[in-house]
Amino acid sequence: MPTSFHQSVIEEFRANGGKVGGPFEGVGLLLLTTTGARSGRETTTPLGRVRHGDSLLIVGSNLGAPAHPDWYHNLLAHPVVRVELGTRTFQALAVPAEGARREELFAHVVKAAPGYGDYQARTARPLPVVVLERAEPDGWEAPGEVGSLAGKVMEVHTWLRGQLRQVKKEADAHFAVRAAHQGPGEPPAPGLGLQIRQRCLAFCQALEFHHTSEDAHLFPGIAHHHPHLAGTFARLADEHRTVARIQGELAALLADIGIADPERFHAELDRMSVELNAHLDYEEEQILPLLAEVPWPPAPRDSLNRTEPKRI
Repeated sequence: MPTSFHQSVIEEFRANGGKVGGPFEGVGLLLLTTTGARSGRETTTPLGRVRHGDSLLIVGSNLGAPAHPDWYHNLLAHPVVRVELGTRTFQALAVPAEGARREELFAHVVKAAPGYGDYQARTARPLPVVVLERAEPDGWEAPGEVGSLAGKVMEVHTWLRGQLRQVKKEADAHFAVRAAHQGPGEPPAPGLGLQIRQRCLAFCQALEFHHTSEDAHLFPGIAHHHPHLAGTFARLADEHRTVARIQGELAALLADIGIADPERFHAELDRMSVELNAHLDYEEEQILPLLAEVPWPPAPRDSLNRTEPKRI
């Protein structure tokens, strides 16, 4: 829970379009909402932010205390966060910088806000510098306006495929650099790094939410009108379980930030790609025609059980 001081800052921020007075007069702030690593509860924290190109940087200073702040531990467990900046609210992928990039970004932060240098001087731990990126993977563009439930499902599937492609692209690039290393000096560390870890966790969490929603709401609604497709829904449920097992194995490998076995991660990621794409292809073939005439967004007080999917 936010402290009373933090809560007053949050309320002032939201009431004044992101502007806060008192000790924060003229300071660039944002509100970061994270999901608790253990509790699963959402917590909102006001934080200073520094721009770096198109990205936003936040620092786990904790006022120079010896331990990282709670919000930092939360975003390591749940990388997709909610950001309030001025009057805008959006989702972002939180990626802590590593190695030379962390040093470069921290120098940029200190130049813009020297107080972070004072906080670093108070503690032996390197203050984490976290880059807030677009939640969507690079190169993904949302389809045009969605007018049917079939279009909405396809939009989500396109996003998931884009997420998976981006994780694989980064992992493949990492292994290619290691394989090409020659000459003196150490090769890149075998661990996959926080960039790949955070994006992969975000993908797994989004996929889990999507499949849970289908199993709890979408599929039962369609099955109510199409009992003859019982075998199709049994196959889709079985495929969800298969994907969930792979997803769980990936998450277990990522639980240790140092990721002990990147080769196994690479193999599991390839397996996930094959299984998930085959599943999405089958689901689109079987389900999308049933949803082509169901409007999206739904009418007020409407539901899939009130708006009958197309019979074929």
